[in-house]
Amino acid sequence: MKTRRSFTTALIASTLAATALPAFAQPAPVTLLNVSYDPTRELYVEVNAAFTKYWKAKTGQDVTIKQSHGGSGKQARSIIDGLDADVATLALAGDTDALHANGGWIPKDWQKRLPLNSAPYTSTIVLVTRAGNPKNIKDWDDLIRPDVKVITPNPKTSGGARWNYLAAWEFARRKYGSEAKAREFVGKLYANVPVLDSGARGSSITFAQRAQGDVFISWENEACLLEKEFGNKVDFVYPSLSILAEPAVTVVDKNVDKKGTRAVATAYLEYLYTEEAQDIIGKNFYRPISAKAQAKYARQLPKLNLFTIDQAFGGWDKAAKLHFVDGASFDQIYTRK
Repeated sequence: MKTRRSFTTALIASTLAATALPAFAQPAPVTLLNVSYDPTRELYVEVNAAFTKYWKAKTGQDVTIKQSHGGSGKQARSIIDGLDADVATLALAGDTDALHANGGWIPKDWQKRLPLNSAPYTSTIVLVTRAGNPKNIKDWDDLIRPDVKVITPNPKTSGGARWNYLAAWEFARRKYGSEAKAREFVGKLYANVPVLDSGARGSSITFAQRAQGDVFISWENEACLLEKEFGNKVDFVYPSLSILAEPAVTVVDKNVDKKGTRAVATAYLEYLYTEEAQDIIGKNFYRPISAKAQAKYARQLPKLNLFTIDQAFGGWDKAAKLHFVDGASFDQIYTRK
């Protein structure tokens, strides 16, 4: 009888343990797709590795994060056309706004969901030259000289190219005093552009590896990477005035709700604001928003004379309508070449 009771007790205990097992089971692995713009490849390789480690320790869940990169405008169009992005980390809020305007992939007030208008880092635009700066490039007005060939991507497809264009426009408007003079200046600048690549990384390759052009209008972080990789071939200079570039991030609501990845995708973007991620951001030559990381990377990311898109152009919607939609100022300027 004792043997039977022991067997029954063991059987009950075993059954209870089996019943309780799902409560202790590992959560199912999840895969996210981060659709981003050209120069963030290296940044997100490091961020993704750190986040997967952080999330595993916190929840026990394995996360794989895939990356897609290209010109920011083209990347936005890919999401609108059905690319299954969980998060969009594009070059400018204007490209992200298109996800709401074309299919309601995200809500209109998407920028209110994370701090600082959903921009966990910033950057700016600088001028990359050949080593030793043989053409003596010092500021934007050197880019319209007849002896200078300029490399910059296409504003119709590249977010970085739009920041470049607007930085040059505002410099000229302030220096020469009118919209008409700014338009004339930017027209002369683009007359010096031999090729328009679709994205910033393509222009970087054109300048650094294919040795075309005398100056490359570049993201600051891309300039720093070029200096690191091609230090004996390139230099870069900060112009007297540039633009505060504010790449913004968002979950792609329609996709995360369909895939059941909202919680992890949201945590991934929130992680960008942590001190750990802010340090990675500074290390990769983006401008962090955390005071601690800003202090750590102050020498490599100096304070500059910067203006914002809202201050100079009234926001991305107005800037796009005036300069980048079909038939607007860029088309008028460039088609006259």
